Amino acid sequence: MASRSPLIALLTDFGTRDWYVACLKGVIAGICPRARLIDITHDIPPQDVTAGALNVAASAPWLPPKTILVCLVDPGVGTARPLLAAQADEQIFLGPDNGLLSLVLARAGRRTLIRLTNPAYWLKDISRTFHGRDILAPVAAHLARGVRLASLGLPVTRYRPLPLPRIRKTAGRLTGQIIYLDTFGNLITNLPAGLLASSRRGAFRYHRSPVRVVSSYGDGRSGELIALAGSHGFIELAIRNGSAAARARAKRGDPVELLAASPHGRA
Repeated sequence: MASRSPLIALLTDFGTRDWYVACLKGVIAGICPRARLIDITHDIPPQDVTAGALNVAASAPWLPPKTILVCLVDPGVGTARPLLAAQADEQIFLGPDNGLLSLVLARAGRRTLIRLTNPAYWLKDISRTFHGRDILAPVAAHLARGVRLASLGLPVTRYRPLPLPRIRKTAGRLTGQIIYLDTFGNLITNLPAGLLASSRRGAFRYHRSPVRVVSSYGDGRSGELIALAGSHGFIELAIRNGSAAARARAKRGDPVELLAASPHGRA
């Protein structure tokens, strides 16, 4: 039985109005015509590395093993910032070393990092403004053809972490922030979702008002702001059949609080 065609997934902040995504796909098709291409999203807000990192980490677990993910949110294109190829468990990630890959790499049980330094697998002419087309897309195509990761450059041991805001800890309280507003108007925080499981009798607060903790969107009452564990691994705020972002006039950086339960079950 013939092996399945390699799968390459694309995530960018390019949008679909211009020619940029087509260039990536054209380069890949020219080098590895049998590769299958899927789009994760091209609607990451421009230069928003945090939004890109969240989308990479949320989507990667649901893509098949051996998928090659090309991740492009690169405000530093053309500078000395490195480009990475990273084997994380059973998948390969390509992208700038600016925090974009950090969440998915941090969650991996096994990882190998290569800094892309071998121009043999790049296009001949390299633009200072489009490394996605000239370096990452051809590297992805060569990997799909069977080129070994180690052939792409030099091994490294560190990657740049995503500069998420710190969670502040005080007596009986954790204070985080809204870090992303999704298409539905849900408010994604930097508080790990597991905190809700250990604080079921605690209270969640946003704009100093209590927010009820629930298990699903459907558990919310009409117009009620609720807190729940999101599928991306963080606590999020939502409104059933509505936009929490619009209702609360939310913005990134807004503080959120999780109050630990007292011994008597009161927050």
